[in-house]
Amino acid sequence: MSADEHKFRFKTIFWDSIYMLFCLVFVAENLSYLVFSVNGYENLDRSDGELAYFSIKHGICEIGEMEDDAWTMVQKKGNQFVVNDQPFYINGFNTYWLMVFAVDQSTRGKVTEVFQQASSVGLTVGRTWAFNDGQWRALQKSPSVYDEEVFKALDFVVSEAKKYKIRLILSLTNNWDDYGGKAQYVKWGKAAGFNLTSDDDFFSHPTVKNYYKAHVKTVLNRVNTVTNITYKDDPTIFAWELMNEPRCASDPSGDKLQAWIEEMAVYVKSIDPKHLVEIGLEGFYGPSTPNKVQFNPNTAAQQVGIDFIRNHQVLGVDFASAHIYADSWVSEEISDAHIPFVKAWMQSHIEDAENALGMPVVFGEFGVSSKDSGYNTSFRNTLFSTVYKTLLNSTKKGGSGGGSLLWQLFPEATDYMDDGYAIVLSKSPSTSDIISLHSKRLTTFNSFCSWKCHWGCKKKHPLETFIYHDDL
Repeated sequence: MSADEHKFRFKTIFWDSIYMLFCLVFVAENLSYLVFSVNGYENLDRSDGELAYFSIKHGICEIGEMEDDAWTMVQKKGNQFVVNDQPFYINGFNTYWLMVFAVDQSTRGKVTEVFQQASSVGLTVGRTWAFNDGQWRALQKSPSVYDEEVFKALDFVVSEAKKYKIRLILSLTNNWDDYGGKAQYVKWGKAAGFNLTSDDDFFSHPTVKNYYKAHVKTVLNRVNTVTNITYKDDPTIFAWELMNEPRCASDPSGDKLQAWIEEMAVYVKSIDPKHLVEIGLEGFYGPSTPNKVQFNPNTAAQQVGIDFIRNHQVLGVDFASAHIYADSWVSEEISDAHIPFVKAWMQSHIEDAENALGMPVVFGEFGVSSKDSGYNTSFRNTLFSTVYKTLLNSTKKGGSGGGSLLWQLFPEATDYMDDGYAIVLSKSPSTSDIISLHSKRLTTFNSFCSWKCHWGCKKKHPLETFIYHDDL
């Protein structure tokens, strides 16, 4: 371990110790207020008569309500996510292949490992595929024809996530060829005799759109064979994602993709009005906001049919999505330009989510590849810290920076799947510490904010030092 890593770990242990001390001091100072006080500032009872409590659980201070172990839907309130009417800023991860690994008993255990490890560093939301179209171990073998064993594997993924108190963003298809996606839907259309000339016909051909709608309907109405809960009723699901990174380069105006988003967001909501819906965009600015294209990583980004603000001004879309890949968008060689781009990209999208959209924004993928020229762990840590600090600056103000999901979390012995972005926590202690510290800060903030805001407590609290301390 390098000297820098030793220094960082010392700082992490130091602040963890201070954090736990504050928790213990707070309990000692405030326990009588929580139980016995009945009037004015000291009355911290809920209007419905439920008493607040403060506990220390898994090394994290939590404020909640007695018997508040309910697993309820995540909702959106203005520009924030809430659970039980309390703030829910998220630290999350991607592991796209969970369903496929769950099919085979020899690899199913890796699914559990992913959730165990995510939980160990406080990650609360995972993003994974609820599709595999016409490929090896396909979920949908052909339009509306499903492999029940693969569906049972997805059932297992959802049930296992709940065990570890991790919510899921389930993506419903892919822009790219991996796991089938829009190219496979177009192949099915061609096989049915339709004259389709481009994969982008996925967004406009009536029959192909109906194939996608049928898949949406099947997944949302699925009754989980493990939990016996219908997917559209399951609070384990954080949100539905229409598509992973949709693009429609054949129509740079963005009209074709916009029409598809408008149709499909409303369709998902017509089946499942309870869950949140997001698009799955990379977040490029398009023709409707020429003053914003300066924030795009390159001029090509505004020619792929994406239009961040316009796309999200759609009925049925609950929160904005954007990805962060400076190493593939700006320069594949690690560069000093990456970090300023990340800051400007994030801040622009957070401001747009607040001012133009009035909704949260989640940075659904971010990372840096170990295969990049000039890569080292220190740079990855700087990138992660930059993402997390930018979000905390929004969190402090109750802003629209709803959270981020690293790409991607892997358990041990899955190196053969690594695309360069995989993070194995046991092999990356310094990065793991950064992730864990951010999780603790968000958990503390969610609890502290609900304390301060829900009960109107104005007293300065020592935990603010921990939440907002900038020394990462």
